[in-house]
Amino acid sequence: MKKFTLLLVLCSLIVATASAQKRISELTMVYDATVSTGSADPKLADAFDGATTTVYIKGNMSRSEMASALFSSTTIHDSKTGSAVVLREVSGQKLLIRMTPQNWAEKNKRYNGITFTNTSETKTIAGYKCTKATATLNDGTVFTVYYTSDIVPENKDYDYQFRSLNGLPLEYELVQGKLTIKYTVSSINLNPVPASKFDLPKTGYREMTYEESKKTSL
Repeated sequence: MKKFTLLLVLCSLIVATASAQKRISELTMVYDATVSTGSADPKLADAFDGATTTVYIKGNMSRSEMASALFSSTTIHDSKTGSAVVLREVSGQKLLIRMTPQNWAEKNKRYNGITFTNTSETKTIAGYKCTKATATLNDGTVFTVYYTSDIVPENKDYDYQFRSLNGLPLEYELVQGKLTIKYTVSSINLNPVPASKFDLPKTGYREMTYEESKKTSL
């Protein structure tokens, strides 16, 4: 009888957790960026401070748009094929960079083996209760992420660094050289995302491979 009662309790906990989590196939998120540490290069800080990043997810497709006063960059990723395309605009130059699954893995290899350790701290962001976790990379880099378990994207590959996170990151830090940039969600929309968001431009961009793009300064 005790074993049966324990089994019922465990089943009820599993059902409660599943019902609390809302798995979603489509959403739109807007992150606001702020530079939290200084840099010897003020132009670099200006490029990120006040920037916004908009993330669109629709099934296996994702699109991440970053816009700042100095440049813009859009990444469209297909988790089904593993390939990606980057659209970059700097100083009037427009580049379209195609990435194979191998290129994508190489670009994000620093996030392989990333671990997340929960803390007891919580806070509410954009109306969602978030848990504070410490992320640790293999190279020793440590940063903080606040995530909610209330909504979980079915497409876990939309952001390589958060593939193993059990939830949706609503605030996190990113290190770019000497800068530490904090991204905080300002809005979340669960309405359907237009399929046209993942269309590629047919004109206006100079196309190059990922290997070629690594040789440029853009």
